[in-house]
Order: sequence, then structure tokens, then C-alpha cells
Amino acid sequence: MLLSEYDYNLPEELIAQVPADKRDNSRMLVLDRKNHTIEHKHFYDIVNLIDKDTLLVMNNTKVLPARLIGHKDTGAKIEVFLLKQSEQYQNNRSAGIDYWEVLIKPSKRVKPDSLIKISDDLSVRAVKRLEDNGEWLVELIYKGKNLLDVLHKNGNIPLPPYIERKIPNEDLKKLDFERYQTVYAKDEGSVAAPTAGLHFTEEILQKLQQKGVELCYITLNVGLGTFRPVQCENILEHKMHSETFEVSEKAAEQITCAKSQGKKIVAVGTTTVRTLETVYKKFGCIKACHDSSELFIYPPYEFKVIDNLITNFHLPKSTLLMLVSALAGKDFIFEAYKEAIENRYRFFSYGDCMYIK
Repeated sequence: MLLSEYDYNLPEELIAQVPADKRDNSRMLVLDRKNHTIEHKHFYDIVNLIDKDTLLVMNNTKVLPARLIGHKDTGAKIEVFLLKQSEQYQNNRSAGIDYWEVLIKPSKRVKPDSLIKISDDLSVRAVKRLEDNGEWLVELIYKGKNLLDVLHKNGNIPLPPYIERKIPNEDLKKLDFERYQTVYAKDEGSVAAPTAGLHFTEEILQKLQQKGVELCYITLNVGLGTFRPVQCENILEHKMHSETFEVSEKAAEQITCAKSQGKKIVAVGTTTVRTLETVYKKFGCIKACHDSSELFIYPPYEFKVIDNLITNFHLPKSTLLMLVSALAGKDFIFEAYKEAIENRYRFFSYGDCMYIK
């Protein structure tokens, strides 16, 4: 259970900085757990790899333009990264003021009551520090009836820090607004994309349905819990941040019916896995609910709901790498990652993917 066991060396040039030319042109490593084999495919091959008697479960959350750049009255540049609305302070909301938990960078330059001006329409007032790692409770003070409209006007897509753009590029910014969302994204609430779903196109989904694959959607709003690094050497000491999710009546019925009929459940992304496994752990079945997950999946873990997984390549020492290791076995995962690196696969959010069957 040591963090160092989940480390690997990745050449920096393999970290994808832009998406593939077409979503489904991404390369895909296929891991067959039963036969312990690895195949090299492209994502468009997924239509042939998924059996017709399958339920494909996807996370339809939509990414907020959650990265705000502003300045204090001293002129100091401050970055505010929205994490989630504060449930604790919901009753304090009023017209033009909303309470959010955020990351502020540089956090040391901000004190309670500091005002950060984003634009004439939007300002951020620091209320209190929540943790020493830069988390704050803030007031979003905005002009207009709809905060989402204001965020779309003033915010930026919150790309991960390993996607480095030295020079601002308006064409890439437009590309990010389109490609850092899944084609089936619906409800805004995430601060990071469920990246395994980025490879799907409307055409791929249509072909899967024509084959007889049933599509199912749940929602988990991706937050700090998904991408925060593990910092303790004993991974059992790591605490996941809470992320809200919703399983609809229709989705619960689809999953329950599929399980009873012996169909395979293929999850798209680790956020889908955590949602379904959280619900089953709480209720002993899949039922409609609006709840939150702090589930940390690591080896050994017995999966109760999902059978197979479509997922991207994950950062060293991350909870996501531990989750896929629990599903496929740590040695097999690291064998696959080694082969992916040798074959120059592209890693992380805008990178290639794997199908664990």
C-alpha cells in the first residue's frame, strides 16, 4: 500500500498538449485480463470490441469555464479556480451573490475580504481560508440573472496544469471549448472533463446502438477528488474529496435490468466507476439517488457493478492509476503502461486510451 509502488517515468513529450485531429482517431490499448494479452487498436475499433449484449454507462457531466483570471486593487494577478458551490452557505445566497469553494493562486497574496476583480460583470471576495493548500470559501459577485452566463463570458476552460500553453492562442482556446467536453455532455458542474468520454463521436454512439449496445447516462461532477495527487506514502491515509453525483430513475432501471439479464456493464471513465460502485456500496443495489462519493478504490477491490472499462492513461501516483490497478491488476497495468510508452502513446487528458476487458 505504498505510494512509491504506483510511480513510473513518463517522457515529457508524451504528455498530449492538444487533442487528436479527430476524437475517434486516438490510439487504444486493449487489455484482455483473461488471456493476459495486449493489443494495439484505434478508438474507432471500439464498435467491434463491445458485444451487442452490453450496457455502456457514461458520465454526461459538462465542464464549467471554471478558471478565472483577475487582479487585486494592488494590480497583483490572481487566478481563481472554481471547485464547487458551497452547500453549507446555500442559505446565504442572494441576487448577484453565490458562495463557492475555490482554489486561489497565489493563495498567500489573498486575505479574508480581499476583492479580486475578474471583469466589470464579475468579482470574487475571499471569505475565509478552508485549507492550507489554497482552498478558500468565496463570494462570486456578479451582474446579471444567470451566473452560468457570466462565467461563460468571463471564464476559461480549466485545462490541467500539465497542458502548458506558453503563448495565448485564440484558436486553441476555441478548440478547448469544443474538445474538452464530451459530445454527450449535458449538465454543467464539473471542473475537469471525464476524459475517457472525449474519444466518442455521435457516429460511434450511433453505430454502437445499431449493433444493439444500450446507452446509459449518469452524472458525477468532477472535482478536486478526482485529480488531487496522493501525498502520503501510505495510501491508506489518503482522503478523497467529496464529489456530487446523480443516478436517475431511468439509469437505475437500465443498470438493474442489465445485471439481471447477465449483460456486461462497460463503464466509460473512472468517474462512472466510482459513481456506480458508491451507490452499490451504500444500498446493496443500484437505485436512483442524488448523493456524493468519497470512494477510494485501490487493490484489492471487488467490483460489484462494472465489468469492463474504457479509460485514459493516468498520472503517476494518482488515485485513478490505483483504481485501474484494482481492476486489471497492478503488474498488468504497469506492463501495459510500459508498452504504451515504448510505442509513443499520448498520455493524460488529451491523450490516447485503453479498454480493459
